[in-house]
Amino acid sequence: QVRLVESGGGLVQAGESLRLSCAASGRSSSVYAMGWFRQAPGKERQFVATISRNGISTYYTDSVKGRFTISRDNAKNAMYLQMNSLKPEDTAVYYCAAGPTPLQSLIVRIASNYNYWGQGTQVTVSS
Repeated sequence: QVRLVESGGGLVQAGESLRLSCAASGRSSSVYAMGWFRQAPGKERQFVATISRNGISTYYTDSVKGRFTISRDNAKNAMYLQMNSLKPEDTAVYYCAAGPTPLQSLIVRIASNYNYWGQGTQVTVSS
């Protein structure tokens, strides 16, 4: 079992930056691939980024490539999402997730493959 808590959301203007954090407690997060998802009002939850257990492999949805950076610190049981050049269309509730994988370099892009979810943090980008 692992409990995930997101923080770092807020209200910013277009072009500004935010850094989201995800703190994991319980079982060590190093046994899980981790990811960020987001859900805007009236829309389905969308994959944003994922990082492998060892932090070497990452993958991003096309709309955030070059602007967002996912990272993790297994010693701190934490994961981060650095979001630069934010756009109004990035407005959503952002969720972190963790899912067990057998390989340290494996990434997970599908929400149903994640076992644990945080409660979400709101990111609002004004134009």
